[in-house]
Amino acid sequence: MASKPLDPEDFKAAVHVEQRVEEISYNVNARIVNPLAGISKPDLEIRVSEFCDEQGFSDKKDVFFRGALAAQNPAKEIWETLPELSDDDKYWLGREITNKWHLPRHLYYAIALCSLGSAIQGWDNTGANGANLSFPQEFGIEDNQWLIGMINAAPTLFGLCSAWAADPLNNWIGRRGAIFVTGLFCIGPVLAQAFTHSWWELLICRLFMGLGMGIKISVIPIYTAEVSPASIRGGMVTSFQLWVAFGIMIGMCVNLIFYQIGELAWRFQLASAFVPAIPVVIFVWWCPESPRWLMKKGRYHDAFRSFCRLRNTEMMAARELYYAHCQFQEEREAFAGTSLQRRIWELFTVPRLRRATVASAWIVISQQFSGINIMSFYSSTIFSAAGYNTRSTLLASFGFGLVMFIFAFPALYTMDTYGRRKLLLLTFPNMAWCLLAAGLTFLMPTDHSARVPLIAFFIYLFTALYGPGIGPMPSIYFSESFPLSHREIGGAITICINNSVGSALSLTFPSLLARIGPTAAFGFYAGLNVIAFLVIFVLIPETKQRTLEELDYIFGVPTRRHAAYQLRVYLPWFIKRYVFFQRDAKLEPLYQLQGVVGASAEGN
Repeated sequence: MASKPLDPEDFKAAVHVEQRVEEISYNVNARIVNPLAGISKPDLEIRVSEFCDEQGFSDKKDVFFRGALAAQNPAKEIWETLPELSDDDKYWLGREITNKWHLPRHLYYAIALCSLGSAIQGWDNTGANGANLSFPQEFGIEDNQWLIGMINAAPTLFGLCSAWAADPLNNWIGRRGAIFVTGLFCIGPVLAQAFTHSWWELLICRLFMGLGMGIKISVIPIYTAEVSPASIRGGMVTSFQLWVAFGIMIGMCVNLIFYQIGELAWRFQLASAFVPAIPVVIFVWWCPESPRWLMKKGRYHDAFRSFCRLRNTEMMAARELYYAHCQFQEEREAFAGTSLQRRIWELFTVPRLRRATVASAWIVISQQFSGINIMSFYSSTIFSAAGYNTRSTLLASFGFGLVMFIFAFPALYTMDTYGRRKLLLLTFPNMAWCLLAAGLTFLMPTDHSARVPLIAFFIYLFTALYGPGIGPMPSIYFSESFPLSHREIGGAITICINNSVGSALSLTFPSLLARIGPTAAFGFYAGLNVIAFLVIFVLIPETKQRTLEELDYIFGVPTRRHAAYQLRVYLPWFIKRYVFFQRDAKLEPLYQLQGVVGASAEGN
């Protein structure tokens, strides 16, 4: 049988897709391309019509065509002149610029409710913080620092196993279902800690906590990123860290409330962390499902309904759906892995995916290097070593939690205004000297009146810098770095790395503190902060205000190209501009934006 001749249009489309796949995987020219750029209005209308007929939106062709025009022409000076857009369309597109936080209540409901689950993370850490002062004595393990570290690190240790379940669980039951299931593991095992009679029973409860927490820590940021507009995605995902900080503060309050009740104090301090999981498992089903997950499943009607609940108008919902669809089609060609093993393999072999994996991994490692989790677990131990009594220790730890919560708020604004890289590069060096100063203060005579206040001051200053810096960054970065096809497994790999490093540090800190003393221990973490700063400067790309689909082009830029730009172009410009104050120094941009939202070249 003679084969059917290849249609010229099909051939052109195949060549186009192959070229775009090449651009995404090996983006040597650092271009960020709008897939609708360069298409004439008649051709765009035909494409939109075919899409609507294929997906069952025949009655919405006008809405989708207007949405496609808005996606094709993101600049205000262009869409204002388009006669096809109604006055209402132009009004809401303008509001998107001038009032970007004016969004439907369904979006804020979803963000607030699901991020409440992250409070468990901080609450448990600080519950263990206070419990460390009493449960070792009850179980007779106060001299076994490694065992105490093992019990504290148990959730992150078991999170190494549970993180891998995030991919199949998301695939089977969606983002909302995964959040519900993880919430159940954050209720039963957490509450059971209050009824344990030996250290190994407590260890088992905390291991099972890790089942829920290991998945939850990746699912909630991914869900938040997928439902948020690109212009404020960083601020929205920051809510995860904000609620972690809130949980830390509340956990410190609980420690203070129960510390005077004697031997039972640690039971209440640990078990109280189940509280924020209750509303999550009850009300999560009223949240709209992630429209991008629905698109991945081919449920475009459900995705459109979800977008309509999350955006101000039908046209804006259609714009995001069609724009994401066009990018998703090319992404599917570039990253075609289907099985779990294949997707894991591609994370390390496909250049675009490998760069996202390396960048996300280093971000979570940097957070652990900062030393914040050591403060969360062991601040009571540290303040006790500084000379505080039990009540003063818990009060000082409460101050630590309060500072973290207060300074998590600036990140809601700064994350999408100044960008991820700039905040990290600004805060890490300052966090390093704060830790070094706190460690050196331990060398002051113990009877010196300024010793204890200075230690607390430098720890609080370190925490204030952490809040708008590396604090919210891991949840933001890994949730937006990977394409939809690999988002769950990419998040799982990142969390696995996070839990591995976090477990190692939590396990070793009690013995490290006992062996080398607080000055050397703080100096060690100050050095890790400097290392984190240097690697971030060279390797980590900026992701602010790019759609999740446009980030394929950001991570398509070869690492050598990005590093060479930072060292040969950006660093000399920075020295000229801010060291020698040469106001006429010009920065050549790295990325060339072609017809994408916020189309202005970015240099760093």
